[in-house]
Amino acid sequence: MKHMATYDLMETIRNTNEWMGASARAFASYPIWGLVPHPMFKMMSAWGRVTERSFARMVIKPDWGVRTVVGADGRDHLVELVPEIRRPFGDLLRFKVHGRPEKPRRVLLCAPMSGHYATLLRSTVASLLTDCEVWVTDWHNARDIPVSEGKFDIEDYTLYLMEFMRHLGPDTHVIAVCQPVPLALAATAYLAELEPEAQPRTLTLIGGPVDPDAAPTEVTDFGRRITMGQLEHLAIQRVGFKYPGVGRMVYPGLLQLASFISMNAERHSQAFSDKINAEAKGDGRERDKHNRFYDEYLAVMDMTAEFYLSTVERIFKSREIARNAFVVDGHQIDFGKVTSVAVKVVEGSKDDISAPGQCLAALDLLTGLVDSKKAKHLEEGAGHYGIFAGKSWRNNIRPLVMDFMDTHAGPPPVERRPNISLAASNG
Repeated sequence: MKHMATYDLMETIRNTNEWMGASARAFASYPIWGLVPHPMFKMMSAWGRVTERSFARMVIKPDWGVRTVVGADGRDHLVELVPEIRRPFGDLLRFKVHGRPEKPRRVLLCAPMSGHYATLLRSTVASLLTDCEVWVTDWHNARDIPVSEGKFDIEDYTLYLMEFMRHLGPDTHVIAVCQPVPLALAATAYLAELEPEAQPRTLTLIGGPVDPDAAPTEVTDFGRRITMGQLEHLAIQRVGFKYPGVGRMVYPGLLQLASFISMNAERHSQAFSDKINAEAKGDGRERDKHNRFYDEYLAVMDMTAEFYLSTVERIFKSREIARNAFVVDGHQIDFGKVTSVAVKVVEGSKDDISAPGQCLAALDLLTGLVDSKKAKHLEEGAGHYGIFAGKSWRNNIRPLVMDFMDTHAGPPPVERRPNISLAASNG
């Protein structure tokens, strides 16, 4: 599988389906077919529109679309996206709101690198902006990163998070969603040991695999069944000649998308069937519920091979985080060093990606943290997506997270230690 031809074959299939959709739409939309009293042409045109749009979205990074926010004065304030730190594999992006006093809550939202772009958290960002200053980790598509930029694995990811936390300062509240949960916890513990004055005020962990064995899911079962050799052979490919990252070993987004869809194939099939019927009847809309969801869901990005493989091997198989045995750049992190950062865990009772218990395991690792700085919440009836972007987030979880931030907003009693640079400590 590790050949450019395989990567380009997938892109060729995607491109061909997009072309077939466009051709069917154009052919069936000729006015002359209005003289033929048969629904076939309307169905063909509808199929073409839905197919063309769906396959085109797979290689387009969605726009954040967060342009204004309503202030306390009742006016709309413009939102500007400002990259504060640029790195080869990801940027620290600020949503700067113009024309309003700066909010005291400073939030770093750690977006997952799990096949989708950070824009998957668009609604989460929008909900936080009304009451917070918001920064987000905006990860880059590996296909667009030249091989000359080197590797990027979970250790590099952790070091990126540490740099972002250090840049924002100790009055920051960190929220990690899904995949970055264990690595955000590791970055905080590393700072607690090296630079305790740079730790964030609070750390909110939402639906992430701290201990995958705490509760089985299809994801954890897959991780147990397949060997690393099999996984590398089946999942890893080289970026083709079409993109700047030509030759880079990646886990392709299109392959990840296929696995996403296969987990709920019947539901997705029904959704597209309903959408085609609606288009044929003239009931389709540009920004209806289907398009809003699938424009984001179908937009996928490649992950570097080393990041994907190290996640499976070290987080899921070896359980280095769960065993407090995670090593970053030659240094073993000790979660017991976290003594001043308040930590809150949020889980959904119907989460089929990170089942209840997997994220909660973080609190047991924090042996140096007093119980008054630990909090947990299980949202009944909420699935994986709902705990950070759905109705459960808006109505129940977000207010609880805000209260948690405010409760622990004061400066923590951190013991000052000599500032040790990463370079020196890792040397």
